[in-house]
Amino acid sequence: MLAVLVLSTGIATVQDLAHRRIPNALSLITAVAGVALAAAGLTGITLWSSMAGLGIGFALMMPGHVLGATGAGDVKLFAAAGSLLGAAQTFEAFLFVAIAGGALALLVACTRGRLAHTIGRMASLFGRSATRSEIESPAENNRFAYGPAIAVGCIVAALW
Repeated sequence: MLAVLVLSTGIATVQDLAHRRIPNALSLITAVAGVALAAAGLTGITLWSSMAGLGIGFALMMPGHVLGATGAGDVKLFAAAGSLLGAAQTFEAFLFVAIAGGALALLVACTRGRLAHTIGRMASLFGRSATRSEIESPAENNRFAYGPAIAVGCIVAALW
């Protein structure tokens, strides 16, 4: 399970950094592998837990996509990782992904010379919902590949 998780999220990270896309085929193969490994009894995760992890992963990442904070590929990759992790570890992975994503966002803001602006914008969003247009605005220059955060968070959860 860990080998498949590292391989698939590693490939996704490289693709996301290079092309800002996570291939659907990669997420599909990962999800099928997760369910198949569970069905064969090779992971210690039940088939039900694998399928629940897939659904939970999808459900946890979808709000970020709806708001424009993550891409559809991120949602599908995390759902696929959920099939490998199982239901309980998918919740844990989501927390680690959020922490890794926050750290990555700060790093990106620093390297782009926008840390003070980013923190100021974040503070102004408390108490109200950000709109998709605010998040995706090219003028904000706040988009970055989230695949690395998903990889780190899922691998940490698997090893935890």
